[in-house]
Amino acid sequence: MTTVLIVDDQPLQRYGFHMLLDSVPETQVLGEAAHGAEAVRMAAELRPDVVLMDVRMPGMDGIEATRRIVAAGDRSRILVLTTFDLDEYVHAALRAGASGFLLKDARTEELLAGIRAVAAGDAVIAPALTRRLLDEFTHYVPAHGGDTGQDPRLGSLTDREREILVAVGKGWTNGEIATRFVLSESTVKTHVGRVLAKIGARDRVQAVIFAYDHGLARPQAN
Repeated sequence: MTTVLIVDDQPLQRYGFHMLLDSVPETQVLGEAAHGAEAVRMAAELRPDVVLMDVRMPGMDGIEATRRIVAAGDRSRILVLTTFDLDEYVHAALRAGASGFLLKDARTEELLAGIRAVAAGDAVIAPALTRRLLDEFTHYVPAHGGDTGQDPRLGSLTDREREILVAVGKGWTNGEIATRFVLSESTVKTHVGRVLAKIGARDRVQAVIFAYDHGLARPQAN
């Protein structure tokens, strides 16, 4: 059973998500919050597996709420729900520690799969927004491409682990990495786990941010 807290300032949006999740045996809605401050309080009280987090809300927005929930060290993981015109906010939310994001108009199966993935400790990024997210990084990465020589976390990686980090930074799946380096997917999964541990990343999304910050990945031309 995956427990969920729904955070959105629109009552009809909360109602729709609540009805959907109530119809699925493997999910349980623990509560609803209409703004960020309420979300922080309820996350601490209810400790849901996943928080479905809106971004734009009155008072404390979803970015600050995400930052506070993650900083509290609770078990809850954040899945941001957004629309195309909020990419810059999504980038900030991922920086704050969110484990991924989906479009609000995602298909039912995509939303449920995203909730399951985040609850299991993985990350999820809406495929339709991946290109836009990576492009957005160019506005945040230092002009010199990041300082790849100073961070001791990079020095702790083996050559193979560094290659894996670069591949993750490019948005490759485990299957794509396995094909590229002629490895089994289970081996790739092990490598990814070690990379995340060494760089102190919660999940693949945070690893992508790390790779971009250190100049190991850049958006490719369309």
